[in-house]
Amino acid sequence: MDSPDNQDWKHPLLEIFTIVPAALQSTRPKLYLIPSRFDDEFDPDFAPEPTSALDLPELHQWTERFAHSVVEIWAGRRSPRQIQALCHHTIFSELVRKSGSQKEIGHIRKIHIQEPLDGICEATVTVRYQDRLRSMLIRFEGIDMRWLCTALTLL
Repeated sequence: MDSPDNQDWKHPLLEIFTIVPAALQSTRPKLYLIPSRFDDEFDPDFAPEPTSALDLPELHQWTERFAHSVVEIWAGRRSPRQIQALCHHTIFSELVRKSGSQKEIGHIRKIHIQEPLDGICEATVTVRYQDRLRSMLIRFEGIDMRWLCTALTLL
């Protein structure tokens, strides 16, 4: 039962219960400013530029297509060169090495995406190989106006 003008809350003994307005947080997350370099050296004029997720393609579709391509590459049904531009060169060389290492094409079941910072995507993809479930871990960074895979692991 509120009294007029909330007189009950203005009592001197009840001041410990006054409501303090929360500070407004910015709605835009902080941009990740230092891309993974893998000990590469760049001329400062040509160094990779971080890009906000707002300027990049939709993340869920991007991750699903990329994961599907990787599963086909591991099964030897797709050429790794088809996604070369989407991977850092160290990830691409590892992908070429593992090409054809799986006996069958895995089926993607679930995709969980986390964005710890603006321009960073960490995805866990559940892949079924016959009776076995495995997890594919992918990290994308927004670099030079595109998503770039900087980590790829199959557990």
